Amino acid sequence: MRNGLYSIHIKMLDGVRGRATGIIIIRDGLILGGDPYFYYTGSYSFGGGTWRGELVTNQHTPSRDSRPLFGGMEVGVGFSGTYKDDSAEVFGTSLVGTRSISFRATLRKQADI
Repeated sequence: MRNGLYSIHIKMLDGVRGRATGIIIIRDGLILGGDPYFYYTGSYSFGGGTWRGELVTNQHTPSRDSRPLFGGMEVGVGFSGTYKDDSAEVFGTSLVGTRSISFRATLRKQADI
């Protein structure tokens, strides 16, 4: 996994309606990023074309949606997936209160850092 600034496109799975788009910085085992409503912090490890990690999302701005999926909660996330030189795919699970929500995300490198 190359250090860089990546766009991230997230789609919820298992019949849950939800999508998100944001920016993530991947650098030396650390993840920092966010979108219009949440910020993300975490860590990752990689090797042989696969990577895995964990992060926490926190809300920084109230959502316009009357029932936001992660609204007001700190949410733990675990993920694993594959990567290439300038992109990555992940599948993961978010623990929202007592509910687990699966998702798929695609990352595309935008710039070196």
